[in-house]
Amino acid sequence: MNDRDLFLNAAKAAGCPEDQARNLVAARIWLQERQLAASAAARLCDLPDGPTAIGYGGARGGGKSHWLLAQMGADDCQRVPGLKCLLLRKVGKANLEHFEDLRRRLFNRLPHEFSAFRGILAFANGSRIIAGHFQNEKDIDAYLGLEYDVIGIEEATTLTARKYQDITTCCRTSKSNWRPRIYSTTNPGGVGHGWYRTKFIVPFQNKRQTDTVFVPARVGDNAFNNPEYRKVLENLSGWQKRAWLDGSWDIAAGQYFTTLRREVHVVDSVPEGPMFDETRAVEWFAALDYGFAHYTVCLLGCRDGDGNTFIVDEHAERLWLPQRHAAAIKAMVERHKMNGVVAMRGIPRLSMRSQDEVQNRPLALSDLKRFVAGADVFSRQSDGTTIAQQYAKHGITLRCANTDRVNGWAEVLQGFGEPNVGLAEGGVRPTLFIHARCRRLIETLPALQHDPNRPEDVLKVDADEDGNGGDDAADALRYLVATKTRTVTQRKLRGL
Repeated sequence: MNDRDLFLNAAKAAGCPEDQARNLVAARIWLQERQLAASAAARLCDLPDGPTAIGYGGARGGGKSHWLLAQMGADDCQRVPGLKCLLLRKVGKANLEHFEDLRRRLFNRLPHEFSAFRGILAFANGSRIIAGHFQNEKDIDAYLGLEYDVIGIEEATTLTARKYQDITTCCRTSKSNWRPRIYSTTNPGGVGHGWYRTKFIVPFQNKRQTDTVFVPARVGDNAFNNPEYRKVLENLSGWQKRAWLDGSWDIAAGQYFTTLRREVHVVDSVPEGPMFDETRAVEWFAALDYGFAHYTVCLLGCRDGDGNTFIVDEHAERLWLPQRHAAAIKAMVERHKMNGVVAMRGIPRLSMRSQDEVQNRPLALSDLKRFVAGADVFSRQSDGTTIAQQYAKHGITLRCANTDRVNGWAEVLQGFGEPNVGLAEGGVRPTLFIHARCRRLIETLPALQHDPNRPEDVLKVDADEDGNGGDDAADALRYLVATKTRTVTQRKLRGL
């Protein structure tokens, strides 16, 4: 089997349609496995219900720029005449030099003209790629109001969420045989790390990709990297090594929870990953961080007999009134079962039938050892009432949480332990775990940064006007972990 046939088989295995593979062969562009997967994802954008944005990258050295220009020029531009594409990259001179190098390498078998002065590459069928650039974000405004059938963005995390959103308004078409799309390549880190992670990485990790598809790539996915380059990445340390060598999106410069590991701290009820069995719970508790314009987050947690704490479930919504939150929180609590040993503690002489009923009943608010909330819930409003009183009307009695920020975050850090340090070397065993269903909490924690003015504290961040970002879930976790259950008096025990 010759190289051409081997490539066609590899493209088919990656999900590339036959005409796409033949376009690449005609241009003598031999994409590698991960690049072919990204090109297959690009073709999904043709479908009426397919994605509109494709992300490719992660670690450095994954062949991102090569793939991006190859997909735009050798596939998209060849199959649709008159296509207008914009390729954006930060810093104009570097973009044009990079563009020129790639053009010579990729398109020497595709008839085209290139104007270095105008930064326009035009193919014989009228399709063209415009090499755009931005030194500062305001430079992007020059492209707003124009129409592009395809937009490619290199180093997408150098853009803020607002500028990315601005440029997406230019991705539209008047062609009946084309569906517009945006391709982006990038590495973890940068000013846009948070929004890119939320938009592309979280749906990929949760296997819930609809509008976006992300294809990860590492340095080992690119056979054309010189061995010395890999060694350079391996010699890095801290967040840079995890981001640029491993392609980890759960870490960035200034990250507060550097010991958080998805493979260690996120548990599930299925055998694919770390397991969780809530029937081992010996104590249940909950915490609430209240908001209206920003999220109200309620976390349900439990502790097992070995001293481990599990964040079992979450409720997170915004623009809701307390009575609506209360109903949803009750439903969340009742989704779980009460451990039989705990349920029958202090209840003597139950019949076997009664014992079975107690053991299998749903968890109730009255079973929680504590239900705490931030101090703002207890502040009096202009009419003299409190948010806590509104919740009390709907059956949820709250008490004030321990709101000491520095010590609270320290307790969370202690709970995460040191999973990368062996116990024999003095490492701390993790005792705090989060169930996979707590999606907002899992999304929030890796994005939190040290406060530069108070390094032991987390930098306070609010959600944007669309509800993205914010630290509400993390605050609820801090309340839950830092607040301890009050000692039950003998009088209360006698009253059970």
